[in-house]
Amino acid sequence: MRPINEMRLQIESRSVNEAYARVAVAAFAAALDPTLEEVNDIKTAVSEAVTNCIVHAYPNEVGKIYIQVRLFERGRMEIRIRDRGCGIADVKKAREPLFTTRGGDRSGLGFSVMESFCDKVRVRSAVGKGTTVTLVKLLHGREASLEP
Repeated sequence: MRPINEMRLQIESRSVNEAYARVAVAAFAAALDPTLEEVNDIKTAVSEAVTNCIVHAYPNEVGKIYIQVRLFERGRMEIRIRDRGCGIADVKKAREPLFTTRGGDRSGLGFSVMESFCDKVRVRSAVGKGTTVTLVKLLHGREASLEP
């Protein structure tokens, strides 16, 4: 299936860029006429994925975060957030609620939050090469929310 529109964004893994990434992706989604709730879901999921890159992929350095957003017919949106950081040794373990490698004030709920706000979450990772998180959101739009 070919996208009807797509965008790419590259940012540095600085915490100040997380807000920009989430707003940029949400603004791009506007073409599908999402509800306010759907926009907030997108922002939250993107925020979690980008924050994971900042905190976990590049813990002691500033690296690049690559974001690709593709819009498809019938309200399907795919958001791919990729880094070239340290990678995840055990993706299955990392996806467990409350698991964190950083400790401190980290709650270990990033993937759980992404899963609760998206229709599908895929995670691919290789140690020393980086991680790709793909978020799939099916947008029903404002027109659907007005139907009886």
